[in-house]
Amino acid sequence: MALAFAWWVERGLGITPCELCLLERWPWRILIVAGVAAAVLPGALRRVFLWCGVLLMLGSIGLAVCHAGVEWGWWPSPLPACHAPHVTGRTMAERLASMPVRPQKPCDWPTYLVPGVPVSMAVIGGLYALVVLVGLLGSLRSGQRQTRRIFR
Repeated sequence: MALAFAWWVERGLGITPCELCLLERWPWRILIVAGVAAAVLPGALRRVFLWCGVLLMLGSIGLAVCHAGVEWGWWPSPLPACHAPHVTGRTMAERLASMPVRPQKPCDWPTYLVPGVPVSMAVIGGLYALVVLVGLLGSLRSGQRQTRRIFR
């Protein structure tokens, strides 16, 4: 759902993502693979992939905190692509040739979807990752209880 929502915001609403936004999508992509593996593998291997999901969601929350901190001006972005492009050259043709191929959105410009509500996409993504993390931990805990009952 997180990737589908990001795709809809980008394509449907026409909002250009920044480099941190694009980086925040990777844990979700890997989580899809881990989730499919956990769904088809038996017991112990399933738990390994669920724990991988926990680590991925912790990483996603960390990226969201980093992005929110950049948006709120607490620290500069760690990615060089989030800063203004360095245009070089003496002539106008040289300067145009050194510009990035696609327009970039600075990472410190938050994307607010609801007017008047100061909750950015980065914060929404972090909160959703927290919800998924709690669900994964609950799944791991309930699976542990079922295993105990079977082997007693």
